[in-house]
Amino acid sequence: MDQQTAPPHAESADRAPLGFGEFVAIVAALMSLTALGIDSMLPALPAIGDSLGVVEDNRRQLVITAFLLGFSFAQLVYGPLSDRFGRKPVLLAGLCGYVVANALAAVSGSFELLLLARFASGAGVAAARVVTIAIVRDCFAGRAMARVMSLAFIVFMAAPVLAPAFGQIVLLFGSWRLIFGGIGGVAALIAIWFWVRMPETLPFERKLSLDPRRIGRGYMTVLRDRCAVGYTLAAAALSGALFGFIGSVQQIVADIFEVPHLLTLVFACVAGTMALASFINARIVMRLGTRRISHFALAGLIGISAVHLAVVWFGGESLVSFIILQALMMACFGLATSNFSAMAMENMGEVAGTASSFQGFVTTLGGAVLGAVIGQSYDGTTVPLYAGFLLCGTAAFIVIAIAERGRMFRPS
Repeated sequence: MDQQTAPPHAESADRAPLGFGEFVAIVAALMSLTALGIDSMLPALPAIGDSLGVVEDNRRQLVITAFLLGFSFAQLVYGPLSDRFGRKPVLLAGLCGYVVANALAAVSGSFELLLLARFASGAGVAAARVVTIAIVRDCFAGRAMARVMSLAFIVFMAAPVLAPAFGQIVLLFGSWRLIFGGIGGVAALIAIWFWVRMPETLPFERKLSLDPRRIGRGYMTVLRDRCAVGYTLAAAALSGALFGFIGSVQQIVADIFEVPHLLTLVFACVAGTMALASFINARIVMRLGTRRISHFALAGLIGISAVHLAVVWFGGESLVSFIILQALMMACFGLATSNFSAMAMENMGEVAGTASSFQGFVTTLGGAVLGAVIGQSYDGTTVPLYAGFLLCGTAAFIVIAIAERGRMFRPS
């Protein structure tokens, strides 16, 4: 690899197209729109079901699943478009679609129309995921990229911590429909901030055509890279566990522990550890490396999920044990996934948009399907959730071991 195409590995704020702190803040804000669109729904699922005539509790989870399906498929489109037309116009177009889709969701008169609006909403905000990662990859690579993503993830994790509280507060004073209006308003403000402050990060000479053959070659570049494929599949497996948790946590807190009023607090305690893990990762990744950190974190997730499952089987489950063990699992999740994206994108500098879209599609679609299976398996116990974490974590570990040819727990 020559100097012109070699990814930058130096830790340098000079790579950012504007002040490093603001760059990270914008990246985090864009990333948080996805979490806001998912997690703010959790307290409102019973109210949505009652309002739109959804009798079966598990069917309410489709509000989350529809969003994730739209989010996954749309990513295949945004990557090639951002490689051709630049990051900025494509991202702004997606955010405009996100605002409109949330307005449609707010006025939906049937559950079917709401699901359609949620699908469109996920499709719109998918631009934030794909293009944001491509923007970061335009400016950083390797451990430096992992550090930027970890710093952004710290801010990003405020969304899943605060989003359920936002939904709960809205329900205290008005209809669940106002939640969608609030999401659209926040998205509009972030879009204006991005439009005014973020310059285009894709140089004109690096723009690529929309020739299907060129796009196909870009996908083949991803598929020929063992680590890109391995870490993408591993991220998909772990995303399945995460989406299974998101889909079933409202029912777990309300039905098993019978404290529905504590959903926001429980979710914040669990999700907050991911932010802490990302902060720790940002501090140590330049010294220890992405592989060593993520492999140990993944092993920890598998071990803790096995302990959690054993606790349930032996009848020792309580709200306190649920919060503690689930929080530890999510901390391991945060350490692992903060680095997976950087490792999957490490050799993708020349096709960053296409690679990001393909990896995002696989990760989200795989996670959505696995998460739906876990969520729909909810049977009034926490066994399906913990078994899902154990199986997904083990599958991720096996895939990474194959991709790394058995060289696990090493810095490179």
